[in-house]
Amino acid sequence: MAKIVRVRYENGVFKPLDRIEGLRDGEVVVVKVLDRDIAEEVFGSIKVDRERVEKALKEAEDEFALY
Repeated sequence: MAKIVRVRYENGVFKPLDRIEGLRDGEVVVVKVLDRDIAEEVFGSIKVDRERVEKALKEAEDEFALY
């Protein structure tokens, strides 16, 4: 399973902003933290630069392939 999930970082903990389906309590997952500019583009806060989003997603896919 691979999905993009928005989170808020508070007091050293990532807290999901959306419901996450398909995970069991205590399950370990891999998280990639995008810089704020790219994250804002991905989630529509500003105009999306398609090339930057595609590059970020490609990087994430390449990293997941390592596991």
